[in-house]
Amino acid sequence: MPKKQSRQISKSQTDVAQTAAKTFTTSGQVFTNDFNPDYTHVFKDLKRIGILAASFTVILVVLSFFIK
Repeated sequence: MPKKQSRQISKSQTDVAQTAAKTFTTSGQVFTNDFNPDYTHVFKDLKRIGILAASFTVILVVLSFFIK
């Protein structure tokens, strides 16, 4: 079986890859194409679910005292 040869990437290839990830505008601004999602609505929903779960638990505990 032949040995596997590791491939080395030259510095010029990495520079090309980094420049390809950036988008230049005519005004000179640089925008990157990174994936940056916004999860603020998810955090609000999780907070609301937590508050509802805690309040229902408290209501059940209070109601259990009236049942006994």
